[in-house]
Amino acid sequence: MNRFSLAALAAIGFAAPAYAQSPDYADEANWLCRPGAEGPCAAVLDTTVIEADGTTRRETFEPAEDPGVDCFYVYPTVSTDTTPNSDMQADPAERNVAERQFARFGEVCRLYAPLYRQVTLAGLRAQLGGADAGTDWAMAMGDVGAAFRHYMENDNEGRPFVLIGHSQGSIMLEPLIARAVAGTPLADQLLSAILVGTNVERPAGAAAGGDLGALPRCETATDTGCAISYVTFLDGATPPEGGLFGRAEGEGMQVGCTDPAQLLGRDALSAYFPLEYGGSARQGDAWLDGGEIDTGWVATPGLLTAECIDRDGAQFLSLKVHADAEDPRTDDIGGELTVMGNPSPQWGLHLIEMYATQGDLIEVVRQQAEAHKAN
Repeated sequence: MNRFSLAALAAIGFAAPAYAQSPDYADEANWLCRPGAEGPCAAVLDTTVIEADGTTRRETFEPAEDPGVDCFYVYPTVSTDTTPNSDMQADPAERNVAERQFARFGEVCRLYAPLYRQVTLAGLRAQLGGADAGTDWAMAMGDVGAAFRHYMENDNEGRPFVLIGHSQGSIMLEPLIARAVAGTPLADQLLSAILVGTNVERPAGAAAGGDLGALPRCETATDTGCAISYVTFLDGATPPEGGLFGRAEGEGMQVGCTDPAQLLGRDALSAYFPLEYGGSARQGDAWLDGGEIDTGWVATPGLLTAECIDRDGAQFLSLKVHADAEDPRTDDIGGELTVMGNPSPQWGLHLIEMYATQGDLIEVVRQQAEAHKAN
């Protein structure tokens, strides 16, 4: 199913004005994260910071007590349900990804993350394999639309907000933004749409248009009402022809790429990595030779940089690891999705791209919030 088919399904999904077939989002059980609720967004996120010389320090995570901004997050394809679409019971993978990709935004936001009947891993594998998988993208998109509508009508109270998605989550948010946010009064409340891990297409050379309608891309960390998007590959790699990421399908279109660190005027990325990736991600080397890490997270200042690349018809964020055999930090962060034990070139660093840029994205939201308040 191509992206144009998904857009058509999205129109169907969002056209139902009462969202009659969607879950009841007044029920808190249908949310992974809400302010004051226990769950993945209340996790302990203390981090071991590893400097280039091997020295370490503990960085204690402190969520904001009363942030002036909301963040609304839609998670990627992770459900382990065996059906084409998931149920509304959060499995460990759904809770885990919300903790890893989203909970740290609690430094700057009130956190909202709805459950939705997403296309499952089983459904996506079957669909990518050419089978009649029975996946219902319109239902998933309708759920996300219903959750967002409930949030705006009952929780937002006029506050500035950020929309955050990864992979399938970004696909869910694209048509919502184009149809319900861009070019409407809500665009004045939107700080940014952070859509990672999917091809957000724009006309070549244009700041707006394409998948997100009138919503422009962010050019600086103080721009608001704008979008940040990218797909990520390791330095030296290029998205292959016919792959899932980095190559536009539309005539005259390009895949959007924004380096979050560049928005901040930084060279190095501010990455936060879980100590172990798990799942289908290749782990890489030990984070610190001969050292002890007693937190679930690590940060490695100066180890990673990124650059938006336009090469051979592909547009993507190229991630470089500044390895040094003489220092005790890792020279290999891993992160590739493996298929039968081998890294898959078409997926790039899809599984870890939210970790590699997390600190930068949070700082961008912080600066956008300050700019919005000043205006």
